[in-house]
Amino acid sequence: MSRAERCAKWFASSATRRRVGLALTLTAVVACALTPAAVAQDPTYREPYRPQFHFTPAKNWMNDPNGMVYYQGEYHLFFQHNPFGDQWGHISWGHAVSRDLVHWEQLGVAIPEDEAKHELIFSGSAVVDERNTSGFGTPGNPPMVAIYTSAVPDDQEQSLAYSTDRGRTWTKYAGNPVLDIPDREFRDPKCSGTRPNRSGSWSW
Repeated sequence: MSRAERCAKWFASSATRRRVGLALTLTAVVACALTPAAVAQDPTYREPYRPQFHFTPAKNWMNDPNGMVYYQGEYHLFFQHNPFGDQWGHISWGHAVSRDLVHWEQLGVAIPEDEAKHELIFSGSAVVDERNTSGFGTPGNPPMVAIYTSAVPDDQEQSLAYSTDRGRTWTKYAGNPVLDIPDREFRDPKCSGTRPNRSGSWSW
C-alpha cells in the first residue's frame, strides 16, 4: 500500500472526518500524498529547510524562472542559474522537467555561459515552434526555441537557441545576436506566442 493510500485510509474514518472536517481532510490527504513525491532526488531533497512544493536545484544559486512551456507530456522550467556556486555568477539557464508540476527532474544546464566570449545568459522566454517557422527543426519534429539576453561587456543583446530533442540539448543560433540596440540595459525578451504574425515574423 502506497503512502498516499495509507493516508487516505486513515482519514477515511467517520471520526476523523468529524474532527477535522471534510476540507481539512482533503488538504491533509493531498499534503501527505504529495510531500514525499516532491522529493525527486534523495537524499538531497530531505534536507530540513528544502522546499517540497516548489522546485529548487539540487545545489547552487538560482533566480527567476525563464521560458516555461509544455511539450510532449512534460512541463519545462528554465531558470537563472549559477552551476558552480551559491552566489551570483556564471549565469546560465538551468532546466527541469515535470509531468505533474510536483515531481521534478533536474536536467543538465540548457544554455551555458560562454566564457570565451564573456557572455552570460540572462532571462528570456521559450516557445514550441509548432509549425517550424524558424526552420530549426522539421514539420514532423518542431523545435523548442529559447529567446534570451546575451549579456556581454558593455552591451546586452537578444539571442536564440533551439532544441530538437525535447529540450535535452540546445544549440545557440549561429546568427546571434538577432536583435540589438545601443543600450546597456536591453534585456529579458518575451515572445508572445508560437505562431507568426501577418508579416511572417514572431511577436516580441
